[in-house]
Amino acid sequence: LHALQHRGQEGCGIVSFDGKNYHSEKRQGLVGDHFTDPGTLKNLPGSFAIGHNRYSTTGGTSLRNIQPFFADLYMGGLSIAHNGNLTNALLLRESLVKDGAIFRTTTDTETIVQLIAKSKRDKFLEKLIDALFQIQGGYSLILMTNKKLIGVRDPYGIRPLIIGKLKDSYIFASETCALDIVGASFVREVENGEIVIIEENVLKSVKPFPKQKARPCVFEYIYFARPDSLIDGKCAYEYRKNLGSQLAKETDLDADFVVPVPDSGVPAALGYAEQSKKRFELGLIRNHYVGRTFIEPSQNIRSLGVKLKLSSTKTIVKNKSIILIDDSLVRGTTCHKIVKMLYEGGAKEVHVRIACPEIKYPDFYGVDMPTKQELLAHNKKISEMCDYIKAKSLKFLSINGLYIALTGKKRNLNYPQFSDHYFTGDYPV
Repeated sequence: LHALQHRGQEGCGIVSFDGKNYHSEKRQGLVGDHFTDPGTLKNLPGSFAIGHNRYSTTGGTSLRNIQPFFADLYMGGLSIAHNGNLTNALLLRESLVKDGAIFRTTTDTETIVQLIAKSKRDKFLEKLIDALFQIQGGYSLILMTNKKLIGVRDPYGIRPLIIGKLKDSYIFASETCALDIVGASFVREVENGEIVIIEENVLKSVKPFPKQKARPCVFEYIYFARPDSLIDGKCAYEYRKNLGSQLAKETDLDADFVVPVPDSGVPAALGYAEQSKKRFELGLIRNHYVGRTFIEPSQNIRSLGVKLKLSSTKTIVKNKSIILIDDSLVRGTTCHKIVKMLYEGGAKEVHVRIACPEIKYPDFYGVDMPTKQELLAHNKKISEMCDYIKAKSLKFLSINGLYIALTGKKRNLNYPQFSDHYFTGDYPV
């Protein structure tokens, strides 16, 4: 959970099983603030456990919404942790409530628990498959019963899930960086539409869905995954560097040097500088004791967040023409403040270059980009966006450039390799 803290900072929880009883500890805030206390860990005895960092896209930030959830079902105890978003959760919830179900939380995850509980099938795996055929969206799930640990990935593999191994024991996690921190080795990714069952240290795989081409979320490559995490055999850092390099090939610009927006823009800026043979400078310095502004729940905190988080190296940027690189441009509020900060630091020109295409469409699979109105590129031309952020010029990576940087080939219109709806409006589900 420490290694996966970047995936969510609103709350954290662990449920363990000791052979007889389930034990649960949940807290609001960061893992390091709560789960370093020996007393808390003493309350979690057992030989297997699941944990979760909360990053809310549905349901509020209250303690009751922090996962993993635990429920006593007819077939025994069940604990569940979920990454992603169900697109039909409200419809399912309405029909379940009509049918007499009682919900304790406001998250879509509880819908899955209710569907499993209500299933008329006999065995737990059949009940789970029954539930999975009713839900839609992007999700990876980890479930724990008194005998099994189960990992599930949605039919398109939108949200990530990997398998690791520590001695004889298997591990599920969202990213490989979670394995490094406990000294485990990486086995493989859970495939799209696959259910992986661990029982008595034996791994079994079931694929109940009709076969689909995988379409993992492209934002994992661009932003979400930690730079040292492996995705499809390469570190996320390497993909991001490639994006910057491709961006440099697509934009010709005379300037003094390249400056990244730390830390998200650093790999892309290194790639850009290398490709364009321009100097790389840290024109912005980040305060490492402040969290990610993008994941902050309210706009007020986000607005103050920029000044808490960044400041310019004034003597470096003074009277200089700068190429400012970031991985993405979502709302534009942060970028606007950073450009202003560089001009206040004495910069002569600030040219903004973004290492992904314009984000025009919201996400419904577990990334917090809820409405079209909030997305700067949804109803503005590039010139208008440039006016808004007050930069000298603004350019984005092309959609084909994105695909070339990540896969070596242009985007195939019939079979896109990623969930790239942010840029194209082509929603897989």
